[in-house]
Amino acid sequence: MDRTMTTTKSCMIKPAWTPATIGLMVLGFVVFWPLGLAMLAYILWGDRFEAMLRDAKDQWRGSPLKGAFEQMNTTGYARTGNVAFDDYRERELKRLEEERAKLDAMRADFDNFLRELRRARDQEEFDRFMANRGRNASGSDPAPL
Repeated sequence: MDRTMTTTKSCMIKPAWTPATIGLMVLGFVVFWPLGLAMLAYILWGDRFEAMLRDAKDQWRGSPLKGAFEQMNTTGYARTGNVAFDDYRERELKRLEEERAKLDAMRADFDNFLRELRRARDQEEFDRFMANRGRNASGSDPAPL
């Protein structure tokens, strides 16, 4: 038996009211209600998803926003067309990024400094506690803090 295979898209679960889709919808509502809603949407409008996707792509192709997004460079800013200004902006952004890195390093150093101060203060308080504890154990009067 020779059968030629056609290249058509097929789904295991068709968007229709079948026992399988109803069961999946109920299971989706039981597990997590948005899953149940998604399955309900698939049952109701699943056969139209491909057409809606094609329409959205067609609308995007003619959109003025598409051109704006395509002009964006890697820094996330659109080129203005003025090479001198664009170069200046890139230099300034790089300088600001370097300043930001310096500030981040200073912040890390300051955090380490504060951590060391806290450790030293805690050690001093602990040493004072141990000294007072030793005096109290030997029978002398407790020293005021």
